[in-house]
Amino acid sequence: MAEALISVLLEELASVVYEHTKEAVTLVLNAEKDVKSFSSKLKAIQAVLEDAEKKQVTEARVGDWLEKLKDVSYEMDDVIDEWNTEILRQQVEAKQEGEGENASVAKKKVCFPIPSDCFCFGQVNKAIHHHNIAKRIKELNEKLTSIAAERQMYGFLQSTKRGTDEQPIQRQKTTSLVDISTIFGREEEKETLLSKLLRESSQKERRFHVIPIVGMGGMGKTTLAQLAYNHEEVTAHFEKKAWVCVSDPFDEIKIAKAIIESLDKKERQISSNELETLLLCIKRHVENKKFLLVLDDVWTNDKKKWENLKLPVIMQSCVEGSSILVTTRNEVVAKMMGATGSMIHLDKLNNKDCLALFNSIAFLDRKEDESNGFGAIGAQIVERCKGLPLIVKTLSSLVHDKKTIVEWQDVLDSKIWELEGVVDQVFLPLLLSYYDLAPAVKRCLLYCAIFPKDQKFYKNNLIDLWMSQDYLNWKQNQDKRSIGQSYFESLVMRSFFQDFEQDDFGNIYGCKMHDIVHDFVQFLTEKECMITEVVQGANQRMELPGDMVRHLTLVKVPEGPFSFPTSFHSCKNIRTLKTLDSRITTISPGSILQLKCLRTLNLSNNIISELPKEIGELIHLRYLDLSENEDLKELPDAVCDLFNLQTLVLKFCWKLEKLPKAMGKLINLKHLYVRCCNELKYLPKVIGSLKSLQALDYFTVRDHGDDLEDEEALKLGDLGIMNQLQGSLWIERLGNANDASEVEKAQLGNKKHLSDLVLEFREGNEEQRESDEEMLKALQPHQNLESLTIFCCHCTAWSLYRSKSLHNLREVALVEWKFCEVLPPLGKLPSLEILKIVSMNNVKKVGVEFLGIEEEIETFSAGILFPKLKHLRFVNMPNWEEWEGITKDSSEITIMPRLSILQIYGCPKLKGLPDLVHKITALRTLEIKRCEILEGDYEKDVGKEWAKISHIRNITITSGIHIFLNIITCLVLTLF
Repeated sequence: MAEALISVLLEELASVVYEHTKEAVTLVLNAEKDVKSFSSKLKAIQAVLEDAEKKQVTEARVGDWLEKLKDVSYEMDDVIDEWNTEILRQQVEAKQEGEGENASVAKKKVCFPIPSDCFCFGQVNKAIHHHNIAKRIKELNEKLTSIAAERQMYGFLQSTKRGTDEQPIQRQKTTSLVDISTIFGREEEKETLLSKLLRESSQKERRFHVIPIVGMGGMGKTTLAQLAYNHEEVTAHFEKKAWVCVSDPFDEIKIAKAIIESLDKKERQISSNELETLLLCIKRHVENKKFLLVLDDVWTNDKKKWENLKLPVIMQSCVEGSSILVTTRNEVVAKMMGATGSMIHLDKLNNKDCLALFNSIAFLDRKEDESNGFGAIGAQIVERCKGLPLIVKTLSSLVHDKKTIVEWQDVLDSKIWELEGVVDQVFLPLLLSYYDLAPAVKRCLLYCAIFPKDQKFYKNNLIDLWMSQDYLNWKQNQDKRSIGQSYFESLVMRSFFQDFEQDDFGNIYGCKMHDIVHDFVQFLTEKECMITEVVQGANQRMELPGDMVRHLTLVKVPEGPFSFPTSFHSCKNIRTLKTLDSRITTISPGSILQLKCLRTLNLSNNIISELPKEIGELIHLRYLDLSENEDLKELPDAVCDLFNLQTLVLKFCWKLEKLPKAMGKLINLKHLYVRCCNELKYLPKVIGSLKSLQALDYFTVRDHGDDLEDEEALKLGDLGIMNQLQGSLWIERLGNANDASEVEKAQLGNKKHLSDLVLEFREGNEEQRESDEEMLKALQPHQNLESLTIFCCHCTAWSLYRSKSLHNLREVALVEWKFCEVLPPLGKLPSLEILKIVSMNNVKKVGVEFLGIEEEIETFSAGILFPKLKHLRFVNMPNWEEWEGITKDSSEITIMPRLSILQIYGCPKLKGLPDLVHKITALRTLEIKRCEILEGDYEKDVGKEWAKISHIRNITITSGIHIFLNIITCLVLTLF
């Protein structure tokens, strides 16, 4: 973690020193000299950090040295941030005064606007004059001098001097041998793997398969490969087999020699160090033979190294049906080898098999203990292992020699890293994966220690949190969210995250960490991240074990609300404070003032009615989450003094009435989330001037009335200059806009980073038809838009589909179109994959116009309608009676060739399904719920129309007596 911290700090120091130096700025009290000296020492230390971070796992002294280094680095980071914040503050004040009548006078009042020739520490604003920055930098420089000298004691190797063969941790070499009697479970995975190995190749471009087994360390990938390798059918199927433990570093010559040795130990050319000679030797052994090559424990995704090994060339010389079986923790490796279709993801072992494995080791030669109380504790220990075979083996071996129930109970109750052998055996595979990460990605992984075990977290929120801690180093032409996305994907690919929640397109938006991964990150951040339980009581003080804790999560134990701690003694250095299930009612000003280093403050899901004005003193704050505080009515004006604030989350603050008028001062605000703030009448107009704002999840077009409010409110047309908006935007009460010209001013066509758009018109009468239609025509979103949902539109038809701006739409939802009788021709949208038609009460017939056929079939040209549609859902259409197919010759027309899921809910009058349904070969799921006529006609085996759908793999037909969820609510909840 220190490695990434120092990299970021060096960038900040360079920015401070060199940017001001080139502007001919003179710093008093030798501050510039001290900053440069500090940077120089950090660079020298940086060269040995890779070695130091690996040694700290086994050498406590090294860990202590790193803690001191991190402390002084964090302090310097705070000082630099204070410096930059003061500059920001004075820039904001200068801008505000400059906008008044005396702009020229205002410039004279600013001590050091950037650029400026009069910048100096002695003229810093009074807000920080008690914390003399130059003096603090000098003191920190002296501290670092001492720390830098200490590094000589530990004999660290510089990263540039580390030999390619030198490994910080001895990696275990694997062989093909396996004792089948010690293996439990994995029957399904074994059968899947065998079927892939024994099948004949169907790939025209290749004569061989690449089959990767992917999973986190300790999950049993090697064991599964061994089972398959030694299976009698596999032995009979392949004429030649070879097993190679690849590991890391990836050495082409060593791998080639290992393949030859596995094929023929007597081969003379194995002594050669010429890669070409070795590869020709391998080819000679396997040419015109069916060959199985197992590459176990593969790490590298360097395509050039794989190309040097020439395995595809060698395998092409083999007989069809040859295979390369790869085990890896990194999905990127599998994808690089072109094997996404054959990938086997190894998940947790089920509890029954884990218990059998545990008992076979723990009760070896002591079976009588299994029924004498030990068995019950053993079952609880197995539960703790969460399906990871390696932990089961480690803990069962540990308790085997413990003869009393008390000793077994101690194992159950202990932190897992405190148990004998766990760090060496269980954490070793995770350490190898951890060391394979880039320093910045390591830091992002360790930050996940703030989440309690088994807690779900969400990708976009996690990226916001990483951003608030300055973990996402800026790269040219790539914004921080894109960097965070790549870091998240890297951790997913390496199996650090699991239990994924995915959207309709398969994109991961939520996940968890396996318990052992959580234990692992807590082990590595034991002094820095803490989750602590808070008991209910007045005037409680928060005590931490030392001042090294930087990230704190408070979890409430008893039921009922409790007050925010009145004192955070020894918490002065924390950068993250997160409350969980706490139901806090009040926050004392004094406690806020003790948290001056906070970057991230999460007070969500409480019952706070008022936020103290002292919140404005948290000058480092980047992230503030107040969501789900249902009694919060307003924010103090002091929030606008948080010049570094990047993310403000106010979702589901039902009673929030207004936002501060001075929000224009939040010049670094990137994300403003205000969805479901029902009493929030409007957003301040100054929000339109925030050039950094990238996410605005909700915008309400207000009713016209109060002239003063009209002047202060952000209007729909003001969105026109906010072209940096990205992600999702929900525009509510669109019908309140004056006319279509106001919609045109929003210039949605210029917002190329928006991916999801929700348009909600206000409820009204038939008179709004023409107005709504004009507004829809005026929208014209950017062609990058992927998802469009339209609520409560009064149009009778929709011509927007003709616009080229919608040709990349992948998802459309039309909800509660009050006067619509004919569905628009959505079959013409070439990229549409998901379509939801909800509560279209006036629709009685879905005809061929829905497919995009506007004329008679004879005059319609051949083509594909709904060419990419995969998921079609009709919900709550009480008057829909007929779904018309194409009755005439349609041999030249293809309809919905990729449709795999069809759902029809709450359509009681629908009389039947069109013929096109039983012609769609890709259809694998059909769900019919609360559709009385269809339920009878398509009843399994006995319904008169059953034969038309019986070929579909998954069919669910339920009657109206079943609970029917409000699909509109469900739709809303899944949109974001």
